[in-house]
Amino acid sequence: MINITLPDGNVRQFDAGVDGAAIAADISKSLAKKAVAVKIDGELSDLSLPIEQDAQVAIVTRDDDEAVDLIRHDAAHVMAEAVQELFPGTQVTIGPAIEYGFYYDFDPKKPFSPEDLAKIEEKMREIVKRDEKFVREVWDRDEAIKHFRSIG
Repeated sequence: MINITLPDGNVRQFDAGVDGAAIAADISKSLAKKAVAVKIDGELSDLSLPIEQDAQVAIVTRDDDEAVDLIRHDAAHVMAEAVQELFPGTQVTIGPAIEYGFYYDFDPKKPFSPEDLAKIEEKMREIVKRDEKFVREVWDRDEAIKHFRSIG
């Protein structure tokens, strides 16, 4: 068992390997629904990272200041997915969150038109409505290079 100290000073015990999503759900269903990340000993992480030892934990919700960059980052990924679904073969390059939003550099077969931008936005809404989980994956560096070379 490990001790998880919450921001209000309460300590809860969990099996080692518990993640932020399970901690949020243990606190309340509404918190679990609003959770977007977790701070573990002050370090921001995704909700699925296993916590193996005693830690101070704070659940980050979409209403917290720290959530803005995370939401922008996720929105950039949604936009890339939308572009890939609408315009297969479009090369995706870099797409960070920035101070006032997010962007991606794309290399499409033909330039996007204003009508395409509206289609991309609508496709993003469809993707969000699917309510799919964002899942963090950690890959071996060589395997990641091999994978991305294989998809161009």
